[in-house]
Amino acid sequence: MSAPPRQTAAPARSSVLCGRILAIANQKGGVGKTTTAINLGTALAAAGKRILVIDFDPQGNASTGFGIDREARRVTAYEVVLGQARLADAILPTMVPGLDIVPATVDLSAAEVELVGDARRNFRLRDAFANFIKPYDHILIDCPPSLGILTVNALAAAHAVMVPLQCEFFALEGLSMLLRTIERIRQSLNPMLQIHGIVLTMFDRRNNLSEQVATDVRSFLGDRVYQTVIPRNVRISEAPSHGQPVLYYDVKSSGAKAYAHLAGEMLRRDQAIAVFG
Repeated sequence: MSAPPRQTAAPARSSVLCGRILAIANQKGGVGKTTTAINLGTALAAAGKRILVIDFDPQGNASTGFGIDREARRVTAYEVVLGQARLADAILPTMVPGLDIVPATVDLSAAEVELVGDARRNFRLRDAFANFIKPYDHILIDCPPSLGILTVNALAAAHAVMVPLQCEFFALEGLSMLLRTIERIRQSLNPMLQIHGIVLTMFDRRNNLSEQVATDVRSFLGDRVYQTVIPRNVRISEAPSHGQPVLYYDVKSSGAKAYAHLAGEMLRRDQAIAVFG
C-alpha cells in the first residue's frame, strides 16, 4: 500500500464523552478480528463498561454475531461514512446490556469507490465522531481484512489499534506490513495513534508451530504482545451461527474465559497509559 497523501485541516478529536476508540485491524482475513470485536466488547460490557462496536466490514459479520437481523439494519456504517446520517442515528442495542452496535451491510463495500475522489476520504469516520457525545467508555471498530480506505478511516479516527494475529507460519510477514502502514498513518493522518497490543489468536497448545510463532512474535515485539492468548476453540466457532458472543453461548468455555482475561488485561493497559502516558 502506498503512503496515504497528507491532508490538512483534520478536525479536532471528539468530546471525551465519546470514549476511547480502538481499531481492531489486520489486513489478513480469518485471523479473529470480528470474533475479537464481538467477544472483547461483550467482556468489557460484563465488566461494567459502556461499549459501542462499529461494524466497519462490508461482510457485516459483527452485526450477525450479535444477532442483528439484516432487516433491522436500516441505517448503517455506509450512510455514516458517506455523511448521509449521523453516527447516533445508526446505533442499535444488542442482547448484551451496555453494548450497542453500528451495523454494516454489503453496501459498505461501495464506499471504497464512492470516496475515492473525496478530499476528506480518509477522515470521514473521524468527522462522524466530531459532534458525537454518547457516554461510551470504549468504541471498538471492526475493520475489514484489507488496507483500503475503510481501514485507513478507522486508523485515522482511532486512539489505538489492536492487532489479532493468528498463530500460523506467515504471521510475522503480514504483521510487518501492517506495522509499516500504522506508522504511515501516524506520520500523515493521525499522530496520536498508538499500538495498544497484539493478541495471539487460534492458539493450539498441541501444535508446536503455535508455540514457535508465539515465541517469535514475543521476541520481535516484546511487551506489545498481550499475555492472554485466544485458543482454538470449537465454542468460539459455533457461537456466531447462533447470533451470540461466546460469553453468552458458553461462558465456561476456554474461549469465553480467554476473552474475559483479555478484557482485564486491556483495562490494565489503559490504566497504565492514563498514568504514565
